[in-house]
Amino acid sequence: MKDNAARTVWARNGAVLNGWLGIPSCISAENMAQCGWDTLTVDLQHGHIDYQMAVSMLQAISTTAVTPFARVPWCEPGIIMKLLDAGAFGIICPMINSRAECEAFVGACRYAPRGYRSFGPVRATWYGGADYFQKADDTIVAMAMIETVQAVERLDEILTVPGLDGIYIGPNDLAITLGRAPSGDPTDPLVLDTIDTILAAAKRHGVRAGLHCGSTAMAKRMIAKGFQFTTLLADNALLNAAARAAVNDVRDANVAPGCGSSY
Repeated sequence: MKDNAARTVWARNGAVLNGWLGIPSCISAENMAQCGWDTLTVDLQHGHIDYQMAVSMLQAISTTAVTPFARVPWCEPGIIMKLLDAGAFGIICPMINSRAECEAFVGACRYAPRGYRSFGPVRATWYGGADYFQKADDTIVAMAMIETVQAVERLDEILTVPGLDGIYIGPNDLAITLGRAPSGDPTDPLVLDTIDTILAAAKRHGVRAGLHCGSTAMAKRMIAKGFQFTTLLADNALLNAAARAAVNDVRDANVAPGCGSSY
């Protein structure tokens, strides 16, 4: 079976650099896949992507060595299994607030007897290899999102669910449930302390910790803290930032037509 880059990076105790796809386009997904990420996550929760577009984007990512992940809209077994059958090698599931919810999520990612995933990995076998069924349970990555006060209060019970590979912090929802304003690069002491609490618990239980980062500076800080899965912005944010920088660079030069400038 094809390797999962996240597991390969983790095996050497490294940090996965994950890209995020919210633009519903297989062309932009293929373009992003050229940029050197370890993994790319197709976002079906807050992006504008439906299932059929997600399949096309997974196909586009598969033209490269980047490992495809997907974030599902909710902890609903049907969409989890469909995305795995479509070739996602990792699933990020939002709003996991209890052990029971985490067990339901992980179980949807594993075949019996470790879970209850239904068999039908058509494209997954084309992409992953003829031995997909035999190796899928040990290759697929299951990451539960910890993003509420309720989840933080139940960290130990969530983090001890068998088969859970990682947790993924959503800083904005976490901040909101803490009574703070959302921020892609949080500075509020309570939010930062809570992030540290989640990371410490994940380390204690041997579960990989990841989070969404609103800047390269934040990603570097969080990797230094011990996070081993960091998402850097998203395709729409990166496009917007690059376009604004280009436009502002030319406007700020204030060059007049025909002035003989080196521009």
